[in-house]
Amino acid sequence: MNGFFSILLLVASNIFMTFAWYGHLKLKEFSWFASLPLIAIIGISWGIAFFEYCLQVPANRLGFDGNGGPFSLLQLKIIQEVITLVVFVAFSTIFFKTETLRLNHLIGFFFLILAVYFIFKKG
Repeated sequence: MNGFFSILLLVASNIFMTFAWYGHLKLKEFSWFASLPLIAIIGISWGIAFFEYCLQVPANRLGFDGNGGPFSLLQLKIIQEVITLVVFVAFSTIFFKTETLRLNHLIGFFFLILAVYFIFKKG
C-alpha cells in the first residue's frame, strides 16, 4: 500500500513541479502576469514548488525500502522520471496545445517502459 500512495504522491508532486517550471510560459498570455518582473515570477514558481516538495518528500519516505516501502532508491528515481515525462507530455498537450503525440514519442515511451522493466527486474 505504501507503494501505491508513494506513486500517487509522486504524480501529484509532478503536477505542481511541472506547473512551477513551465506554467509561467502559458500565464504570460495574461496581461497582469506578463507585466510582472522576473523576480516575482520566480517567487510565484517557488511558492508552487513548495507544494511539490510537500508531496515529493513524503512520497520518497513512504516508497523507500529503507523506511519500509517497496522501492529501492534507484527504483524511486526511475518511477519519478517516468512520471515526470508522462505529466509533462499531458501538460504540454492539454495546457499549451502546441504539442501533438507522434510515432517517435510513442516509441520513446515504449523504451521508457522497457527501462522501468529492466530497473525493476531482479537478477
